[in-house]
Amino acid sequence: MPVSNFKVLMNDLIYNKLRHYCAYQERCHEEVRTKLLSLKIYGNNLEEIINKLIEDDFLNEERFAKAYAGGKFRIKKWGRGKIINELKKRKVSAYCINKAMLEIGQEDYLLTLNKLVSVTLKKYKTNNDFETKNKVTRYLISRGYESELVWDLVNKKNLD
Repeated sequence: MPVSNFKVLMNDLIYNKLRHYCAYQERCHEEVRTKLLSLKIYGNNLEEIINKLIEDDFLNEERFAKAYAGGKFRIKKWGRGKIINELKKRKVSAYCINKAMLEIGQEDYLLTLNKLVSVTLKKYKTNNDFETKNKVTRYLISRGYESELVWDLVNKKNLD
């Protein structure tokens, strides 16, 4: 078998493997690039496979960002800050991040944060109201919620 036929066959096998990898769950470009590198695919071959996955709509970064943001918000109750940071870690473009943030409605966001404040206030209840509010606020800010929103809601809650 000539070398060029072998190369085409290998690219097809790897392309099919990556197609299944992308079909299983949404992936960002960086995850696919890392997967290809782990399979020892480099240079032009790597770029060709990624381009073919994009052309065939197995790889779509905007779709990934929307699914990621929606899932992390609904399931893990993450705030916008944490979601944005995680998308940036995955080298998702600013355009796709902005599109993903539009998936999280302001009303749902405030409702979720309000529920989290109530639950967390009970969880971190101490004898000192300032200490309780401080713990709750730090926790929710670490989950990616904006500090001014958290402080407003925490201060409006009755700690009795």
